[in-house]
Amino acid sequence: MIERNEEGKKSLALGSNNEEILVRSAIGGSSEAFVELIKLYYRRVFALGMSFFKNQTDTEDFIQDVFIKVYTKISTFKGESLFSTWLTRIAYTTALNSIKRRKEYLPLSDETLLFDIDWTPEEREIRRLTIEVVRQTMKELPENYAICLDLYFFYDMPYAEICKVMDVPLNTVKSYIFRAKKLLREKLEKKL
Repeated sequence: MIERNEEGKKSLALGSNNEEILVRSAIGGSSEAFVELIKLYYRRVFALGMSFFKNQTDTEDFIQDVFIKVYTKISTFKGESLFSTWLTRIAYTTALNSIKRRKEYLPLSDETLLFDIDWTPEEREIRRLTIEVVRQTMKELPENYAICLDLYFFYDMPYAEICKVMDVPLNTVKSYIFRAKKLLREKLEKKL
């Protein structure tokens, strides 16, 4: 559904099923819809990229690669999962392939990249320090545990979506998250 904005330019009308409308339009060839999808998921892909690459330049290259892949493969999206899950799977696989030879995954998305939070400077500093301690502790976890925990807590993904992103069975994801939480708690208790 396309409307005209105040300047007379086309823009997509976003309703309660925004994602579905945008995806259908993008599959149908609407470049405006695809641009809106990029705007909708840019921060998520950016945060995932920063988790892996830890610098702006590599992350921007990664984002471009991801959205090119999404653009070329969008016609294959069948709607069997949420579009956000499908896109995150492409991003995750792209990042893994990019760093296969380098072990550089840094868990925990930077929440400030995903959400606009209206906190006091003291609250932001406490949050930053807390994330830093948890981030450092998560580096000590097995990589699959850290990635599952990161997707679960900081990307707010349900188990079923994590299965699709990581391409592992549901029980494996549940086991990884259970074990990761237990190990993380034990390690944090020793540090505090």
